[in-house]
Amino acid sequence: MKGFRKAQILEIVEKEAIHSQQDLRLRLKKRGIEATQATLSRDIQELGLVKRAADGAYARAAQAAAPAVDTSDTLRRQMSVLLRGVERVELMIVLRTDPGHSQGLGIAIDRARMKQVAGTIAGDDTIFCLCRSRAAAEELAEQFESWMKQ
Repeated sequence: MKGFRKAQILEIVEKEAIHSQQDLRLRLKKRGIEATQATLSRDIQELGLVKRAADGAYARAAQAAAPAVDTSDTLRRQMSVLLRGVERVELMIVLRTDPGHSQGLGIAIDRARMKQVAGTIAGDDTIFCLCRSRAAAEELAEQFESWMKQ
């Protein structure tokens, strides 16, 4: 049963964007497979599934590490959905999200390898984005604000 359940999990995460263990549990239940949260957590770990930076959905580690085809487009779409506020402070841009969304968005910013960005630090609902110059911070803050409004 364990092998069958794991095969079903892999099939589900390869076909659908599964963002939480609850989503996965519900998809398995539709297939007639009952599993507890602890069982799913163990299965996810044993299968080597990780959350993709691009959208926060589960994927095999090798798939999650592969960069998106168009990182800037992916980042723009993520910002339009997840970003709640943008504030520039000297060389830094402070980005606000809903709780739980900052780390994935911070990773997406890092993976986009924007020339203006030296690095990011992400918490639960805040990202500090350190820029290389004041001009770069101003330009990027305007860009992020425009993406947020899309």
